[in-house]
Amino acid sequence: MTNLAIDIGNTRTKIAVFDGDELVHSEAWEVLTADALQKLAYNQNTGKIILSSVAKQSEDILTFLRSQPLFFELTTETPLPIGIQYKTPQTLGKDRVAAAVGAWHFHPGENCLVVDAGTCIKMDVVSARGEFLGGNISPGIEMRLKAMHHFTARLPLVNQGGALPDMLGDSTENALRNGGELGALLEVEGFIRRCQRKFRGLNTVLTGGDADFFVKNIKTKIFAHQNLVLHGLNQILKHNAKLFEGF
Repeated sequence: MTNLAIDIGNTRTKIAVFDGDELVHSEAWEVLTADALQKLAYNQNTGKIILSSVAKQSEDILTFLRSQPLFFELTTETPLPIGIQYKTPQTLGKDRVAAAVGAWHFHPGENCLVVDAGTCIKMDVVSARGEFLGGNISPGIEMRLKAMHHFTARLPLVNQGGALPDMLGDSTENALRNGGELGALLEVEGFIRRCQRKFRGLNTVLTGGDADFFVKNIKTKIFAHQNLVLHGLNQILKHNAKLFEGF
């Protein structure tokens, strides 16, 4: 039987089916329904399920999940395969936790900087001892571009994409893109350098919707894992299944 990881975000749901550590199937849904979830679980022969959600779920979805042989929901009380050295663990985002666990799975015993480039850019360090140390949260590229338009009277809304303009923007559109895209890139590069000085042999692991942009433009060695959060959820599921089953 396979493992099913479900990551429900603010705008869409991502799911992945794992055979052990291998991701064998993945999907992204705009709207999650109990019928679709039940059909997928049946077709993929899932036996263990983990749910991470930032939104309240409908009762029919929860009823189905709770009826499964082994179901866990990621909360602040869920046992983890890494330690959490964070002063406010109750406010720590589930996606940050899962991404950190995913990075630790791919790079065990090594210092890791996890860069999750999505709506917000989250940069967190997992130590070689397997401890989540914390990090930074800042606006993502799209949020930066929208904010400059929204909070000013005359600046237009520009879209990200394409090659980066020259360092000195020669038009208002290019200047805004530099502020949003180049500014985010320089921020991430600067934080990577600071962490490299502090943490020996640091691995930088990128994920998130804007990961490709940073992969193409960051010059230092990085590892890209588009499904890092789902891999992390699978490792949390395996960890809790072992505890539940008494291994």
